[in-house]
Amino acid sequence: MSKYGYQVGKISMKQQTVHFDKIKAVIFDMDGVIFDSEQAVYQCWQELARTHHLADLDTAYYKCIGVNSQMCRQVFMAHFGADFPYDDYTAEVSSMYHAKYDHGRLPLKPGVKELLSYLKKKSFQTAIASSTRTSVVEQQIADAGLRAYFDIIVGGDMVEKSKPEPDIFLKAADLLHVLPKDAYVIEDSFNGIRAASSAGMIPVMVPDMMAPDEEMQQKARYIVKDLFEVKKLLG
Repeated sequence: MSKYGYQVGKISMKQQTVHFDKIKAVIFDMDGVIFDSEQAVYQCWQELARTHHLADLDTAYYKCIGVNSQMCRQVFMAHFGADFPYDDYTAEVSSMYHAKYDHGRLPLKPGVKELLSYLKKKSFQTAIASSTRTSVVEQQIADAGLRAYFDIIVGGDMVEKSKPEPDIFLKAADLLHVLPKDAYVIEDSFNGIRAASSAGMIPVMVPDMMAPDEEMQQKARYIVKDLFEVKKLLG
């Protein structure tokens, strides 16, 4: 059983053939894939919800996993109403989050360093394509000592349309000078897998806060329990 309540044993590699000698790039989401930040942000929102007596947070929060701040705002306003003080609450959550996790204190997901070291050794091109602002991604990756492992970073403010649209992954492929079909995308969120699938890439789901459903079984080429399993795929 995973820490989020679903059966890890039910998550397995789908039996489909990929010619690994043609895979040129691996593109990572950041939150929930590289860092255990989805859970960290969620805990901050829960603390805020208790303080302000905010009911039914989960319904809105889970819809925001994998999307940019603009879309999150739309989700929260639609759920809680036009008078919801979204900007004030997100500022409060941001303050809590940075106080707890800045300066390299954000926990890494298991297998991150092993996978990144392997990809660098094997000369794969690598990128981050995150819905988070580019400046924040750059800072968090640098603080974790991981910047040298990535050729490029694409943040959510570098594209017009957020995941589940494919724009951010297509931009990453373009900057890496690789065809979409020659790139893996490592994602934890439903919207990320939808975006990678729409981009014509090879979606690999490493579930974090949300257990894969039937749609994810169809759209993800592989569903694995952690980044160690991703390394096995390429090894």
